[in-house]
Amino acid sequence: LATVEPTESMDGVNNSVVNEFVLLGLSASWEMKILLFFFFSVFFVGIMFGNLFIVFTVIFDPHLHSPMYFLLANLSLIDLGLSATTVPRMIVDLFSECNIVISFPGCMTQMFFIHVMGGTEMVLLIVMAYDRYTAICKPLHYLTIMNPKMCICFVVTAWIVGVIHAISQFVFVINLPFCGPNKVESFYCDFPRVIKLACIDTYSLEFVVIANSGFISIGTFFLLIISYIFILASVRQHSVGDLSKAFFTLSAHITVVILFFGPCMFLYVWPFPTLSLDKFFAIVDFVVTPVLNPAIYTLRNKDMKMAMRRLSSQIVSSRETL
Repeated sequence: LATVEPTESMDGVNNSVVNEFVLLGLSASWEMKILLFFFFSVFFVGIMFGNLFIVFTVIFDPHLHSPMYFLLANLSLIDLGLSATTVPRMIVDLFSECNIVISFPGCMTQMFFIHVMGGTEMVLLIVMAYDRYTAICKPLHYLTIMNPKMCICFVVTAWIVGVIHAISQFVFVINLPFCGPNKVESFYCDFPRVIKLACIDTYSLEFVVIANSGFISIGTFFLLIISYIFILASVRQHSVGDLSKAFFTLSAHITVVILFFGPCMFLYVWPFPTLSLDKFFAIVDFVVTPVLNPAIYTLRNKDMKMAMRRLSSQIVSSRETL
């Protein structure tokens, strides 16, 4: 089990400090572990290659040097980082014969980076919605509004907001006293579950986490859905043909928004959490959504598919010449 070290406070009272946490993992069944191993491994390879391929395609194909694809490449990097914080450890821990232990610094680091990536993706999805609004509703001014400098500012702002979002919760949790129990009811560390292990009353801090991660997720989700409805309503006034084209374009964005925010709202707001559903929605956020994003944006985008074919043919021809 995780170790507990005795410490002595300023007033001479002995306290016990947990310096490791025990993760309960996913399943004790050997057959289920093998199934999860192949599932996570295949999906993580898909996440790695799918998102990296999008990034390299956008970088090396001049036809994709536009605001929409610049934002898409950044979304792929964030999805890659979000999965990398949890999935590799999930795969390794599946076949651990003893208790799954994570150090206190390791747990805090994992929580911090999960919320940095999550907060950044939240803002980036808003920026991508604004990009589509500008492209569909103000096509003549699109390149002027979404110029390269503005796109870089949007991405930098997204990362700053992500860091602030993580720090605003992290500074409270890092100073909490943990003296046991030390079992985290999940396969990864996250603020709501770790806070419950503190030795003091954390009701107010739990509300801060719900407000920070939960209510913001709900507000952002409905803001995005309303913005997409507004775009479609604006296009409908001009032409039914333009409406169907706009809906086809926005349906990919709406799908990604639902996949990302749905699990977040359940994990941080749902008042009756259950361990099995928490694990399921966490797997959707860390494993399923990052591998579906590349598929959703590439399989429905002719320019991206053509660019990937060009990049693939260039790679094959370069190998043949070698």
